[in-house]
Amino acid sequence: MSNQNFTGVTTGSIATACSLAALKAIISGKTFNSVMIDAPDTSLNIFIDKTDIGENSAISYSHKCPYNDPDVTVNLTIQSEVQLLDKEGSDDVVITGGKGVGKITKPGLQIEPGQHAINPVPREMIKNNLFPLIPEGKMVKVKISVPEGEEIAKKTMNPKLGIVGGISILGTKGIARSMSSKAYKDSIVTQIDVAIASEIKNLVFVPGNIGEKLAIKKLDVSKEEIIQTGNYIGFMFEEAKKRGIDSFLFFGHIGKVIKVAGGIFNTKHAVADGRKEIMITHVALNGANLDVIKKLYESKTTEDMLDILDNANLKLKVCNSLADAISERCKLRFDLDIKVILVDMEGNYLNDNF
Repeated sequence: MSNQNFTGVTTGSIATACSLAALKAIISGKTFNSVMIDAPDTSLNIFIDKTDIGENSAISYSHKCPYNDPDVTVNLTIQSEVQLLDKEGSDDVVITGGKGVGKITKPGLQIEPGQHAINPVPREMIKNNLFPLIPEGKMVKVKISVPEGEEIAKKTMNPKLGIVGGISILGTKGIARSMSSKAYKDSIVTQIDVAIASEIKNLVFVPGNIGEKLAIKKLDVSKEEIIQTGNYIGFMFEEAKKRGIDSFLFFGHIGKVIKVAGGIFNTKHAVADGRKEIMITHVALNGANLDVIKKLYESKTTEDMLDILDNANLKLKVCNSLADAISERCKLRFDLDIKVILVDMEGNYLNDNF
């Protein structure tokens, strides 16, 4: 498979390829260095690392090649054990998960609680690619495993979403794209769906891991009540509104959240910054003199700005002003009634108008 700069293949495509390679090995008695699979919008040629053939069974292994994305599943080995059996019941292909593939424990996801976290599109890809090869009167059982999946899952949102014991086998198109893609947004919005299905009423939206840790430290909330937005604050707020969520608490470090006061709802640094300019505007509106404004303009970090405001006895007034502006921006854009809490790196409250 050729490796493009900004695309790779999904775990679902790797699982499909391993399943197909294993079934072909059972039928032919031969192993294959690569197989061509049909994905929803394309065909993909995927390398197979090795295949072990048994009696009416085979296990094929492959790994997810690197591509231009900080994907924790890159280089991870995925395996599929396939058994060719006499047909029982109506199913031609039965799919389950093995070691390192998580199990669903909460409602709100695409897979029902109690099942392995192999999403609908990968399941359909496996079935569609294997079905034409199954001899009459036979069926196949497929078990997808990821030997290192349980450890890798700790670096994902799976534990928070109630997916225990491993990673998820994902993909909607068969091709993995960078974190700016729709696939990444779809993965983070599942937090909202799980919270709704679990009937959690009081949600706390935070930008990321730092915000989550500080919220748990400062607020009487559980991880299940916290929704991480990543850089896609606007997208997550819009999706919350679509799902009937009209109010919540927005909690986070001022260095990230301040951007929303300027109407910046994608907070990735390469998209837009404006933190210094937004801060200076609110400082000027609250009566700062030119000396303070110059010091702020020459500062390097938001934490430096807070020290300058503290020395000028302006920190609380300015942070209240910023919190009001954030709330107003969200009201205008999404018709959301949100409370805003700004904190520093230690989790200290910077505003008191919530």
